[in-house]
Amino acid sequence: MPSKESKTTPESVGIVSPSYFTVEETITLASQQTLDGYTIAYETYGTLNENKSNALLICHALSGNHHVAGRHTPNDAKPGWWDNFVGPGKPIDTDKFFVVCSNNLGGCHGSTGPNTVNLKTSLPYGPEFPIVTVEDWVNSQARLADHLGIEQWAAVVGGSIGGMQVLQWSIAYPDRLRNAVMIASAPKISAQNIAFNEVARQAIMRDPGFNGGHFYSSKDYPKQGLTLARMLGHITYLSDDVMRLKFGRELREGKLNFDFSAEFQVESYLRYQGETFSEHFDANTYLLMTKALDYFDPAAAHNHDLSLALQHIKAKFLLVSFTSDWRFSPERSEEVVDALLKTNKAVSYAKIDAPQGHDSFLLDIPRYKNLLKAFLQQVKV
Repeated sequence: MPSKESKTTPESVGIVSPSYFTVEETITLASQQTLDGYTIAYETYGTLNENKSNALLICHALSGNHHVAGRHTPNDAKPGWWDNFVGPGKPIDTDKFFVVCSNNLGGCHGSTGPNTVNLKTSLPYGPEFPIVTVEDWVNSQARLADHLGIEQWAAVVGGSIGGMQVLQWSIAYPDRLRNAVMIASAPKISAQNIAFNEVARQAIMRDPGFNGGHFYSSKDYPKQGLTLARMLGHITYLSDDVMRLKFGRELREGKLNFDFSAEFQVESYLRYQGETFSEHFDANTYLLMTKALDYFDPAAAHNHDLSLALQHIKAKFLLVSFTSDWRFSPERSEEVVDALLKTNKAVSYAKIDAPQGHDSFLLDIPRYKNLLKAFLQQVKV
């Protein structure tokens, strides 16, 4: 059933609660490994219209989840991760669209993943949870759409690895989406990005608390490894310009201490971000998500010709990139644009001048928000 909703302000979806969808049959994954069913956590905002033509799917990024907008309780410190974009009158307008977002399979916020119980063993899956791919995520989202009675999405929207899911949707289910919005993303990641992901995974797996992935029954867990992985990732999400503007070389205490404490403001910031993240994200899930990111390459099955991979898509595309995003640079979005144009597909593209780096896709950048709003306003429901 759709999540419960109560609007508390004119621009908020209000108090929301997650729903859960369970598949009880055995599923074969892209790796050819199987799962004896799974549960997907999801949230919805807005109202599905009578002919079910106004549904919009949001695909979350690596460390995101299904909680996109609103709050679970009035006392929540923060709303959902894209609350500034989703709600009445916002770019993703819940007065127009019935918005759906699910926690990806293998996630750690309610969907079946390494930290959930394997019914065969009555223990958490841990490292025995199979590798999942972007293809597997999209297939599970298609099953969720079936469950909700949605035959076709008005639009599928996502940033970063969420944008990869958008691209996979357009390839795997060309008749099931009318519009596709791919933000700060790429058709595959570079060797440099794979290298960053591997360093992050090694930081986690070499932490003594990781214990081969079997840490759920222990008081210890790979806190330091996960903290380091997040610190490394966070550096890549920001640009040099925004780090200089935000922190410069400011000292926390106004003087050098000549030790290895967090003397610079940027050091303190990264430690805080890493430690906070390590307290609510599962280490095994982090390994899975980065592997899914590494593996995505739809052109590989077409002699590495992206235009051949996209030849059967039917959705109208909007691609957005950001000038300071060096992890998913504008050139990567332009690869998709060129491949779509080569096959005579409908595509719009904007490169937004913004200093905030990869994280720009989450932020209140006026030109970006207005562009997304204008594109979605013309979507017929």
